[in-house]
Amino acid sequence: MAAVLACGPDAVLSHTSAAALWQLLPQRGFVHVTVPGSHRSRAGIRVHRSRTLFPSVVTRRDGIPVTAPSRTLADLRRLLPQQQFAAALRQAEFLQLPLDAVLESDRTRSELEARFLALCRRHRLPQPEVNVPLGPFTVDFLWPAARLVVELDGYRAHAGRTAFEADRARDVELKTLGYDVIRLTWQQVTARSTDLALAVRRLLRACGQ
Repeated sequence: MAAVLACGPDAVLSHTSAAALWQLLPQRGFVHVTVPGSHRSRAGIRVHRSRTLFPSVVTRRDGIPVTAPSRTLADLRRLLPQQQFAAALRQAEFLQLPLDAVLESDRTRSELEARFLALCRRHRLPQPEVNVPLGPFTVDFLWPAARLVVELDGYRAHAGRTAFEADRARDVELKTLGYDVIRLTWQQVTARSTDLALAVRRLLRACGQ
């Protein structure tokens, strides 16, 4: 609150600081404040100037003037890497904050899924459908024309005998529905991304996509 007051009566908390107040990100570094006119940054405060700081994008939380959730996310989209922005958007959806329709989710549900989707974009692979129903299941990634499914095996969710057996039973049923399933780990997605992208591209080409 002190940082906002120091920047004038029309100043509001914004960017990553607003995200921290909305519980989308942890607070770190400078306090970010946005003002409708010119204002110099102060020690420990990063001041942003905006001509679109209308009343409709400003609210209060815990008595602090702050950018509304949608405006906060719009600011974050220009500031953060795609994976971090996607994580903040997922958190906003989880908290059921009011969001504008233009803030479309990439439908990922974890950092590993966000990293794999970013890998597809970076290597210009055909974009898969994300977390879509397929038979009795919801699969992580699907290329419908190629009938190819990618499932990501994070250790926490897939460790243990029960999860191992369930995953294999799921793969068999998807196979009977006519889909090929490949399972990928964190290490493959993060440390061997180029090799992985080449392998996925070959699989898609083999299936005519």
